[in-house]
Amino acid sequence: MSERKSKKVKGIPIAVIGRLPIYYQYLTQLCERNIERISSKELSNKLHFTDSQIRQDLNSFGSFGTRGFGYHVKDLKKTIEEILGINSKTSMVLVGAGNIGKAIAYYERYEKRGFYIKAIFDQKDELIHTTINGITVLDIESLPYFLKEHKIDIGILAIPPEDAPKVAQILSDGGVKGIWNFSLSHLYLENETIVEHVNITESLLALSYRIKEQSEKQNKE
Repeated sequence: MSERKSKKVKGIPIAVIGRLPIYYQYLTQLCERNIERISSKELSNKLHFTDSQIRQDLNSFGSFGTRGFGYHVKDLKKTIEEILGINSKTSMVLVGAGNIGKAIAYYERYEKRGFYIKAIFDQKDELIHTTINGITVLDIESLPYFLKEHKIDIGILAIPPEDAPKVAQILSDGGVKGIWNFSLSHLYLENETIVEHVNITESLLALSYRIKEQSEKQNKE
């Protein structure tokens, strides 16, 4: 299954899975502030989901929280880490050393979440053998050989859309479990490699629409 087409994963709605990182990020902030417990009502006030929605989301994965006490922050954070699969180290390769690729490579919070970029690849001669955040850019021709020698969980594509299908197939054939796709190409792979599409332009257009919709509503009032 190459793309998230189903509205559920193992019986859990995609919308619920999409909210878990939001809960996790906020619980991480609470841990950094040494806050030990929080109620679903307090989570609701901060995250703007209903408290019943939060309880339903968490109950999808088991029984959490105690009536009258709420949730133990560290325990809930740890549980969500396990659910999201970020309680262990995840190895990644980045294909594309252009502007988007560099921004990804320099983003330091990935390692705090257990995600490590093991290698960077590009096809441009002027980028090969340069260094990005301490990692030497390798020739993309060596990618299949690198995958044979290293266990890689995630491949990040920050390349032109016309190059994405071929590189995605190389990653998939090399045993990569998931692809984080920043190219504008919608990828469809025949095997079980999971693809998560990230389209910055689509997000910006969606934001533009929402601003326009809000302005029109305000003008009618």
